Amino acid sequence: MPLGFKPPPHILFCTMKPIAMIPTYNEAENIGRLVTDVLRQHPAMEVVVVDDDSPDGTGRIVSEMAETNPRVHAIVRNGVRGRTSAGTAGFKWALENGFDLVVEMDADFSHDPKYIPALIKAAGEADVAVGSRYAVGGGTETEARLQHLLSRCANTFNSIVLGLRVKDSSGGYKCYRRRVLKTIDLDGLVSSGYSVGAEILYRCVKAGFTLKEVPIVFKPRAAGKSKINWRIIMSYPVAILRLRTIL
Repeated sequence: MPLGFKPPPHILFCTMKPIAMIPTYNEAENIGRLVTDVLRQHPAMEVVVVDDDSPDGTGRIVSEMAETNPRVHAIVRNGVRGRTSAGTAGFKWALENGFDLVVEMDADFSHDPKYIPALIKAAGEADVAVGSRYAVGGGTETEARLQHLLSRCANTFNSIVLGLRVKDSSGGYKCYRRRVLKTIDLDGLVSSGYSVGAEILYRCVKAGFTLKEVPIVFKPRAAGKSKINWRIIMSYPVAILRLRTIL
């Protein structure tokens, strides 16, 4: 293959090995159906669920699925919790097991699995594909208006403070190429909550990686309770300001 050759997106889509990485905590009502829907999106698709020992049995459900389906993998963490560390554990597992593309997504169906093929195709044109509510063709369902308002504020703040030029830098639906995750120092992440998505994008931009937005429609969660609370909301801008000063 000639030096610098870049396969067209449809070739990349067919030949690269993708996995969905899904951090979970108390998502028993959603996880079984979600994993099944994700696997339908690509013939080579696999799933790794990183569960923080959910009291509702989320980890047990995924572990039982993994026993009968080799495309499903469960990491159940005991004694440790947190969105950043869960995501890091999932990313590292995907790298260690030879996956080329890692789709990060939430477990509550706010990230519709039907967009996975578009994210994977976009990863053929850029290093990171970003699921975007605010790209042309994207949107937010009316039941998710509070999340819409909060995300608008977060994205504006991210743009001003971090200089991120994507329209939706605060979302958690992305597809990363392998070389990105190997480069950005996963062990050095400083965010401890929802700001981790913006931190990773910020690190990607600083490392020279390219981003491409893919329109998605964000939905309200299918079942269960949201993890967002006012403490998390108020701590977000503080975390972003901290990123700007230390990275």
